[in-house]
Amino acid sequence: MVTTPHKIVISGYYGYKNSGDEAVLQSILTALQEQATEAGIQIQPVVLSIDPERTSATYGIEAVHRMKLGEVRQAIKSSCGLISGGGSLLQDATGMKTIPYYLGIIKLAQWMGKPTFIYSQGVGPVNHGLFYPMIKSVFKKCAYISVRDQQSGELLQKMGLNANVIDVVPDPVMGLQLRNNEISNEVINYDPISLPVIGISVRYWEQDRKELVKIVEGLQQVMSHQPLHLRFLPFHLPSDVEASQFMIDLLGDTRSTGSRVSLCADVDHPQDMLREISECQIVIAMRLHSLIYAANSQVPMIGISYDPKIDHFLNRLDLSAVGNTATLNAGDISSELERILFHEEDWRKVHATQIIQLKQEAKTPARAIVEYIANKVMKHG
Repeated sequence: MVTTPHKIVISGYYGYKNSGDEAVLQSILTALQEQATEAGIQIQPVVLSIDPERTSATYGIEAVHRMKLGEVRQAIKSSCGLISGGGSLLQDATGMKTIPYYLGIIKLAQWMGKPTFIYSQGVGPVNHGLFYPMIKSVFKKCAYISVRDQQSGELLQKMGLNANVIDVVPDPVMGLQLRNNEISNEVINYDPISLPVIGISVRYWEQDRKELVKIVEGLQQVMSHQPLHLRFLPFHLPSDVEASQFMIDLLGDTRSTGSRVSLCADVDHPQDMLREISECQIVIAMRLHSLIYAANSQVPMIGISYDPKIDHFLNRLDLSAVGNTATLNAGDISSELERILFHEEDWRKVHATQIIQLKQEAKTPARAIVEYIANKVMKHG
């Protein structure tokens, strides 16, 4: 039976060459397709992107420019609804224009009579109280709301939303899959010498770069008696490449320790980055989605906190950050790295059940949205 495709617009931080946000998009697209197939309907995504040509070419879907109101309005008008998320869309830490933009897109869809869905968003920080009633007003008219951590749910409740309308679910990327012909945790050595591959995902944060210096010092302490392959994995291009290169320059020539360093600077598809992470023995990371990739692949992780969202995610696995960027200690990094190196399989056994559960729960928003659309289709014949 051939069914009519149902267009659904997806709004988020897409097209900016941020591997984490692109992974969110890929995960949402995959989950929607999977759930739509089970429900016997066709979903046709239309993504709002800053680079629609790139987004369309990467994912094989329709995309329109997120800043061209005419294109956005037309996309919403011809759709059966709007998904906002995932990611940290509703926060004012990066500026005062972010929340109004994303709320404005949702409100536009509501004005046009379209159902709106909040997909596993990380809400906050919201430092300006003037945004509270705005978020409450828009969210109260949403057909479905899900957030990626308990803290986001509590913040929405503080704004006046009822807890019983908020699903707390994992980040969508917990549901991201490798390509069909790939197997997670199949370790690939990058050279003939079998060195432990340590994935490193960092960003600039502290003005004096002291957190990056401390990570380097911690790595050097370990490499003084245990050779490593340090594999730098930039998530946001080009800034994370620059942060990685900063650390590589500080490390200098590691060949005297039997170690090696490599930089993965040309991966732009989320599933390719997931593959890179899955080939690591341990991941040391500041970027949230590099930690989520690691959990997805059951790769032990060492998180460094620069934002509460890092701590919130680690807490879901009963883990805590090795430190925060302001007070990071090199000795803590080296001791934690060595501990996991000697107990890698134990780490996997301890966290396997939690990870399986998170991967299953990550499908919840897509299932709820597809069920809503399918029920509407049946109701209207």
